[in-house]
Amino acid sequence: MSDGPATVQATPPQAPAAGDARTRILDAAEAIVRARGVSGLTLEAAAREAGVSKGGLLYHFASKEALLTGLLARMAEWMRLDFEAAIAAQPEGPGRVARAMLAWAFELTPEASNERCDRAAAVFLAAFHHDPALLGPIRAVIARMREAVAADGLPPGHGGIIMAAGDGLFMARIFGLYTPTGQERQDMHAALSRLLEQRP
Repeated sequence: MSDGPATVQATPPQAPAAGDARTRILDAAEAIVRARGVSGLTLEAAAREAGVSKGGLLYHFASKEALLTGLLARMAEWMRLDFEAAIAAQPEGPGRVARAMLAWAFELTPEASNERCDRAAAVFLAAFHHDPALLGPIRAVIARMREAVAADGLPPGHGGIIMAAGDGLFMARIFGLYTPTGQERQDMHAALSRLLEQRP
C-alpha cells in the first residue's frame, strides 16, 4: 500500500437533455435542500429555481412528498448503478462483491467521494426529517447489497465488516463526526484487504 489504493472513477449520471423539466426540478430541489434544508424546500421555491411554472412543476410532482420521493428514487438508482459498476470492475470469484464494496468506500478520489457524500447526505437527512418512510427505495437497494455480500463466498461476517466500514465513513462524513487522514484511510484499506485474503 505504499503508493495508496488505485483511483476508481464513479459512474456519473447522464446529463439530462436541456428540455428535461423533471430533471431540472429534481436538481433544483436537491440544491435547495443542500443549501437550506428540508424546511426551505417548497414547490414554489423548486419551480423558481428550476425555471418552470408552478403548474409545470405540479405536472411532475403533485406535492412536496412526491418531490422528495423523486429525489430518493433517483439517488437509489444512482446507488444501484454505481454498485453494479463496481462489481463489474472486479474479477469473478469469491470476494468479488466485498472487493467492490472496498473499492467503492475507499478508492474514490477524496473530492469525488466527498461531493457524492454531501449530495446523498442532504437528500437522506431531508427525507428522514420529513418522513423516514420515504427512505424505502434506499433501504431496498441496501438490502440487495447485503444479500450480495452475504452470498459472496467469504467467511461469515467478513463482507459485512467491509460494508459496515464504508457505512461508518459515510456517517462520519455526513454528521461531521471526524475526517480520517489519508494515512488512516490507507491503514483501514490495508486491514480490510487482508480479510479478503482469508477463505473458509
